[in-house]
Amino acid sequence: MSDLYIIRHGIAAERGTYTRDGERPLTEEGRRKTRQVANRLVELKLQFDLILTSPLVRAQQTAEILQAEGLSSRLEVSDYLAPDGSLEAWLAWFDEWQRSHPNAPLAIVGHQPDLGNWAETLVWGQAREGLVLKKAGVIGLTIPGSGQAIANSSLFWLSPPKFLL
Repeated sequence: MSDLYIIRHGIAAERGTYTRDGERPLTEEGRRKTRQVANRLVELKLQFDLILTSPLVRAQQTAEILQAEGLSSRLEVSDYLAPDGSLEAWLAWFDEWQRSHPNAPLAIVGHQPDLGNWAETLVWGQAREGLVLKKAGVIGLTIPGSGQAIANSSLFWLSPPKFLL
């Protein structure tokens, strides 16, 4: 079994302020709040074997803050975590990663509604669009060590950032 921490990117520049949505960076408030959330996670003694992030600027900046605050020494970019990324393709990657890193906690940084939908699918077998992950919020899931992850994972944490600040 592995613990998966699903983290939404922090507060970013408004839509439409950049030609390409993927280039929107975190705002100063987004950086500050993300840093505060990261510090709280460190206080809670969390440590990730790897932080896997969406290639979009706001997600990468969030992941870099998490790494800089000491939550992991390793960070990788993954197209699976871009908006409309494939859960099935990510699960194939995760199965391989889990075999070489058994029981290692993993953090993924990405976007809503995908992250909430992925969490619902992993827990209930389908997306119900009921889990709303706020910016810089955290969902914690326990993923089984073998067999099917979809509909067999357990939710152990759902926190908006205000409960971590």
